[in-house]
Amino acid sequence: MKSWLILPCLLMFTLLAACSPAEKSEGVGKYGMMDEGTPEYAAIKFFDYLYHDDNIERVKTLSTDKMDRLLDNYRTNRNFQRHVINLPYDQVEMQIDSGNSNMRSEFADRASITIFFTGTLHSEKVQDLRTVNLSKVKGQWLVDDIEADPFL
Repeated sequence: MKSWLILPCLLMFTLLAACSPAEKSEGVGKYGMMDEGTPEYAAIKFFDYLYHDDNIERVKTLSTDKMDRLLDNYRTNRNFQRHVINLPYDQVEMQIDSGNSNMRSEFADRASITIFFTGTLHSEKVQDLRTVNLSKVKGQWLVDDIEADPFL
């Protein structure tokens, strides 16, 4: 009598497992809920690839031709961090400054995003910020330029 109950339960479990999402990708932003089509998403993903991935080719997928050539010159993520943006970290977290975001990015073709960096370098806490200028190329936001804060 118990054996006829096991088969339907096993079948239902298999169907429920097949219907659930196979792999959930990790989102970006403070709560992992940032839209993919926004300049903020592209800026955070660019730096996420730069600091948390060893392959510079992934960084280049979010770069304009100008930034792509600059990345080619430095060949590794670590060299680019150290020499171009002057922010080498052992561990880092990034957060978007959402205080001045009152533009509608779906109608713009250029954007400037400020990113706060908090991390460690040689066991010391380091905080800094950078302004990222992005351009919309063929419907995709790409990093064009990275500026240091002129007041720091």
